[in-house]
Amino acid sequence: MAELLHACTALAEEWEQSPSETDTGSAQRLRARVVRPLTAALAANAEQPEADASPSASSALSPDEQLWELTKSATALSALAGTPGRVLEAAAGLQSLALAGTGDAAADAARQTELAELLTGVPSGIRVSSDGPYLVVGAEELHTHLGEDVPTRPLAALCRCGESADKPWCDGTHATNGFNGAKDPKRVPDRRDSYQGQQVTVLDNRGICAHSGFCTDRLNTVFHAGSEPFVTPSGGRTDQIVSAVRDCPSGALSFAVDGREAREQVDQDTRERVITVSKDGPYRITGAIPLHGDTLEEEVERVAGASREHYSLCRCGHSQNKPFCSGMHWYVNFNDPQPEPDTVPSLFAWCGGYPALLRMTRLFYEKFVPEDPLLSPLFARMSPDHPERVAAWLSQVFEGPEFYSKRYGDYNRMISQHLSKNLTEQQRARWVALMAQSAQDAGLPADAEFRAAFVAYLEWGSRIAAENSQPTAMPVPNMPIPHWWWVCHATPGARVSALAANQEAEEQPAAVALPGPDEPVGYNAHIKDLFRPKDRNSMRFAFDLWSYPDASQYADAILERLGNGTMPCDGAWPAEQVEVFRRWVEAGTPE
Repeated sequence: MAELLHACTALAEEWEQSPSETDTGSAQRLRARVVRPLTAALAANAEQPEADASPSASSALSPDEQLWELTKSATALSALAGTPGRVLEAAAGLQSLALAGTGDAAADAARQTELAELLTGVPSGIRVSSDGPYLVVGAEELHTHLGEDVPTRPLAALCRCGESADKPWCDGTHATNGFNGAKDPKRVPDRRDSYQGQQVTVLDNRGICAHSGFCTDRLNTVFHAGSEPFVTPSGGRTDQIVSAVRDCPSGALSFAVDGREAREQVDQDTRERVITVSKDGPYRITGAIPLHGDTLEEEVERVAGASREHYSLCRCGHSQNKPFCSGMHWYVNFNDPQPEPDTVPSLFAWCGGYPALLRMTRLFYEKFVPEDPLLSPLFARMSPDHPERVAAWLSQVFEGPEFYSKRYGDYNRMISQHLSKNLTEQQRARWVALMAQSAQDAGLPADAEFRAAFVAYLEWGSRIAAENSQPTAMPVPNMPIPHWWWVCHATPGARVSALAANQEAEEQPAAVALPGPDEPVGYNAHIKDLFRPKDRNSMRFAFDLWSYPDASQYADAILERLGNGTMPCDGAWPAEQVEVFRRWVEAGTPE
């Protein structure tokens, strides 16, 4: 290990002497993610295992070749029994540098395979390093909160201090910000409560609840936020309660029937092993991914009744129940990086991505279809994964990842499901109405802009499906999967809601610089920055305020509205800003 540390330090020094900014950044990452944990591991004065192959620091190798040799050596060392977490952290840091992408997909895949082979025999799972990151071996799936794939590595270090600048990856910040991985003595106590209903008994342990609100938001007749009793099982149907218990991301909930806990019904052994990086919240684990301490021999303490198939791990660094989430991310205002203010989200992103769409389609096919006389005969023989197929189709149509194309097939495959079904107008209309109700019940956004686009697609798509289902139909083959977007530039943030109580007028950015009395006024220098992202979005149905040709073309009309206070819609400009715009117009709208 000492040789590995020496070689990594030498490579960092070589990069630091390079004039390249890329090399300087690589040197900083190498020191923070590799040299630091290796130094700490050696300073622990424990007997450390050594890999068979010594790392090469030969000057005959290029820096990239040296990096690759060091990565292989550290990965091999990580595979040895008894290797401490800090060494795995260093190996993960080397892999993050070595697998950053060479531009050659085949070469990158070959490197991934070689490193995975070096870890053969090492049990896959998550290790909670002492006061450090989560160390993930053999991650099969890492997803964003929208269900998008995040490229991962055979060995990865995930941030758990909450302050990495490279989320979700660890960048070593935990070593400088005082992060402590211990539990808080004032945490919610470990106590399993039992709530008996007419048909089912709900079991709950507040000691592990992550307060995601899935149960209280989606089934508030049974689960009650801020009131006692927390659970009233007789307030909902058994299937609704089972669904809510299964969806609990922390594993705090379970249920019993006739006095026997139905753990095998709660922990779904068919679920894939997935780590989901939730939005502004914890890592949500499904698929019974093993959880260990700093070494494989260390067990992570679990509370009574906790699920081992699904659980939530703290990502903000402030949980009172580390490593598990206790909901503190709400109170410390933990946030992931936000998109640029002028970025218009896709329908896929705005609605919550694949998980939200799947929640909707499951509600539709599990709750509404079976009891509807018009639709139940149509779907009586549908495949068990039909909700997943429809959610994948909608994800791709709403400009998300190509889930349908990669998992199920092309446009022809989808059309084939409707041929000769002879759908009636009544069935089509009922499908649209119940799908819209499912969206409401599933908690998809209810703003006017999203619902306008969503229902427009339901109407358009269902009419095409009904047309293609007629006996005489001859659908055009090999069409691309359509993409659907916002209707008539009605996008989120394009208007001020009339229901936004006590909404304060948005202040102008501090960067806005007004010209002096004798200074020439230009669009790029002075005018463009006067318009906020909200102003731009509210007018994009007609023209773009951040486009010089558009702003110049409509300058007189804009000035008239600025002058009489009807633009912006949430409050008139200060007189000095209106005067600057007037000077620009009178000067001939120079760019």
